[in-house]
Amino acid sequence: MIKSPKILLVEDEMALGNIIADVLQSQSFMVVHIGDGTQAYLSYLEEKPDLMILDVMLPGESGLAIAQKIRIEDKQTPIIFLTARSMPQDLLDGFESGGNDYLKKPFDMDELVVRVKVLLNHNRLLESAEPKLSGTVEIGEYRYDVMRLVLIHAGTSRQLTAREGEALKVLYQFRNRLLTRKHFLLQVWGDDDFFSSRSLDVYISRLRKYLKTDPMVQIINHRGFGYKLIC
Repeated sequence: MIKSPKILLVEDEMALGNIIADVLQSQSFMVVHIGDGTQAYLSYLEEKPDLMILDVMLPGESGLAIAQKIRIEDKQTPIIFLTARSMPQDLLDGFESGGNDYLKKPFDMDELVVRVKVLLNHNRLLESAEPKLSGTVEIGEYRYDVMRLVLIHAGTSRQLTAREGEALKVLYQFRNRLLTRKHFLLQVWGDDDFFSSRSLDVYISRLRKYLKTDPMVQIINHRGFGYKLIC
């Protein structure tokens, strides 16, 4: 018997949360709904959900802080943020905290269901596509602590954001091979929409700066196709 995917929904607007839960349950998802940010991380540990839906503004602890805490050890579970904010920096903050998708309130429930299904399908495919990395890997003269998101060189260390770290990990997994933009975006963001594509260029630029001390390490841009990490 196939087990229904479990979704942890953290939404303090109880009326909205109940509607979301009802809609997702009608699509055969298991839903655990809580309304307090202080309980979210413990619920994540207890429930081991297949996907999380986090409101950004929560009592106790924000959705962004919860996602950052989860991403320290878990880079795979998809996270969708819900928010009334709409500024570009708000979107970037959400992605840097480790979110895979971002829905602005008010939103269409059918759209939420579609995004949930897409992220769950992509996540299952991508988990089996490449072996998981753990510990520390060598990138030329650098060492990268995959779990702690720390890049080390000549006795100094740099703490990467969740997105920077995930992008570097994917590049390393495909090192010395061409990684298409579409595959890259699906691995790191879970989708390949226009906003994610533009953000990818920003993160690639940052990683190039972090790795520039070793001339033997390069991130090559194959225009129109993708990227290749040479190391």
